[in-house]
Amino acid sequence: MLAEQIIEKKLEDVCDCPITASINIVGGKWKPVIIWILLPGPKRFGELHKTIPGIALKVLSRHLKELEADGIITRKVYAEVPPRVEYTLTDKGRSLNDVLNLLADWGRANITEA
Repeated sequence: MLAEQIIEKKLEDVCDCPITASINIVGGKWKPVIIWILLPGPKRFGELHKTIPGIALKVLSRHLKELEADGIITRKVYAEVPPRVEYTLTDKGRSLNDVLNLLADWGRANITEA
């Protein structure tokens, strides 16, 4: 009984961790890259796909939907033929600017020299 309580408490602590919560939203191989590319301004789906070599269309589409659901990006559909869709960072997404720049600086200083 005591062991179950300890395990349950550890799981609750992990869920309450702000790092874990943040990584659940913006972590992974592609999400930080997508956000980084959107920092300068809106991009269309095709532009994002061309800018990120190696990402599958299905994966890009899924990550964009997840980022939109989490309030990091917005998706704007223009009533045109052919249809045009643009992705833009929300204020919440733009608030990641400093974090991503620090991460980029760390990568330049530590990864490229290794």
